Amino acid sequence: MIARQTIPFNTQLKYRLVRQLYFSGVASCNDLSEALGKSLPHIAKSLYEMIDEGYIIEKGYAPSNGGRPPLIYALRPEKMYMLSVAIDQLYTRIGILDLAGQFVFPVETIELKLLHNKDALSVLTKALIKVLGQLGKDRKKIIGAGLSMPGFVNTRSGTNFTYLPTNSKESLRDYLERQLHMPVYIENDSSVLALAELKMGLAKGLQDVMVIAIGWGVGLGMIVGGGLFRGHTGYAGELSHIPISESNTLCECGKRGCLETEATLRVVAKKAIEEIKAGKITSLTPLDSPEKMSEAVMAAANHGDQYAIELLSEMGFKIGKAIAILIHIVNPELIILGGRGTEVGKILLAPIQQALNQYCIPRLSEHTGVKVSQLGHEASLLAAAALVMEKFGETAL
Repeated sequence: MIARQTIPFNTQLKYRLVRQLYFSGVASCNDLSEALGKSLPHIAKSLYEMIDEGYIIEKGYAPSNGGRPPLIYALRPEKMYMLSVAIDQLYTRIGILDLAGQFVFPVETIELKLLHNKDALSVLTKALIKVLGQLGKDRKKIIGAGLSMPGFVNTRSGTNFTYLPTNSKESLRDYLERQLHMPVYIENDSSVLALAELKMGLAKGLQDVMVIAIGWGVGLGMIVGGGLFRGHTGYAGELSHIPISESNTLCECGKRGCLETEATLRVVAKKAIEEIKAGKITSLTPLDSPEKMSEAVMAAANHGDQYAIELLSEMGFKIGKAIAILIHIVNPELIILGGRGTEVGKILLAPIQQALNQYCIPRLSEHTGVKVSQLGHEASLLAAAALVMEKFGETAL
């Protein structure tokens, strides 16, 4: 494993300032003092040093209700970059973000099937190296790579026990660090989405929040006590595989009865293709690609196609039934709907709420809100970048 220190900051406070400003966008000296628990003189000293070093810039004055408004500060966007990788079972998206959370180049999307694909890791590695090549000499500004991915991920060892085996004793993280020559952080896609919501989304400042990632599976990122909850061995949140399905369909995990066999966008796409070919009346036409078919269904639903709305409502109700179980166990203050499914989030809210009304004890559910994530279509890539920043400077000095 390679060394984690990537730039010569001489105090941990400077790393903390970078992390705080990345997630807040802008802040005054007083804001930073309160957030980091350091005195104003300590904060001011480090701020001025980092301005001289070119990492922080002044952004003018904050709004004031009276008196002299404080100066606010931000990171210089082009000073450092992060490689962000969002992997699902069928497709991988790759982006490079600056310190303002903006993409430096258009996001690269490649079709990459993870299951039963011995070449998947080689294809991924080549794609990452190709994207990094766009930076040219600025590649040295990359502070790390964050991978958001499905499967059983052990963040301590850097291993994914479900996908992308290295065919050696080397962990996935160590393999990629050796290939890319930079720190690499891997995390389960649902947990990293929860991290993004906690740092820059609807969960910011909240204590107990469940983030439901609706896509090819149904993931769960758990925020408990204001921090990520991963469980004893790091695998908490496998909502896709709770046995509540009444069908006998075999899941990819090898078990039957999993939620994933009935309530995912992949299931919706497959059902739509089969039923349209069988003569179902709809504005949709069957498409061979599951991703394109799911996107077509969501677009049609947003334009009022009754059949598309019925497909998604059926999925939403089944997910709502699973959420009812969560509410009974965890009693969260908020449920956030994230992932690809946010494109039809407003359509999913009604059937999910219907399921909660049917399956939840009112005393438990009446104070739990359900909202659609505001992080947008690139939430997984923003989340993977957040993972890099959260770890930035963690073991330096």
